[in-house]
Amino acid sequence: MKSKILKNLKVLLVEDEEKLASLLQNAIGDCFYSFTLAKDGREGLEFFLSHTPDIIITDIMMPNLTGLEMAKEIRKVDEDTPIIILSAFSESDKFLDAIDIGVVKYFIKPFDPDELLEYIESIAKKIGSRLVALTDGFSFNLTTEKLYKNGRYVSLSKNEYKFIKLLMQNNEESYIVHEETIKQTLWENEEVSSQRLRTFIKRVRAKTSKELILNIKGEGYQIKRVLSPNNF
Repeated sequence: MKSKILKNLKVLLVEDEEKLASLLQNAIGDCFYSFTLAKDGREGLEFFLSHTPDIIITDIMMPNLTGLEMAKEIRKVDEDTPIIILSAFSESDKFLDAIDIGVVKYFIKPFDPDELLEYIESIAKKIGSRLVALTDGFSFNLTTEKLYKNGRYVSLSKNEYKFIKLLMQNNEESYIVHEETIKQTLWENEEVSSQRLRTFIKRVRAKTSKELILNIKGEGYQIKRVLSPNNF
């Protein structure tokens, strides 16, 4: 069960000490879906904004952007992704700053990689519950209400995202949204033809996948989920 839960998680390690970064990657990296290294806070922030990892592990003192500065920037756009701090004992005075930012755990160097792995396992189920696996490599984060393709954020217009969220508002895999509901939600107080709706959905499919949004004849539209008890 342990490996199955962890194997769905994407981890970002932000650490400028190459030896420690390599040690952690070799010790626990294979336990996850992906384990990416960034050498400083700026590189870590750029990776987060484009790839949205499930967990961030970061040192504090780094060039270009410190771990705490990076965490502050991340919290401006994401309040939920767990951030774990790795710190030398001499930096423990920054513990209160880390709490204010919303860091979930603070490990003092040197530490046992197995302890870090055990902690991640303890929060893995909660993290995984935010994500719904969809067909063709897509996933939807229920907390941030964002769509991803193989871990990368999918940029859509405001109405296109309203449409995806509408399809995702029910946990049932067979949930269907009727045409009239879509029209009323996306275009309030407007007369919208079925042709306009079909053109709109064709555009969404072009940006995502023809397999993602299903037309249920005579009923409406449905988003195709991965058939799994926990969607993972």
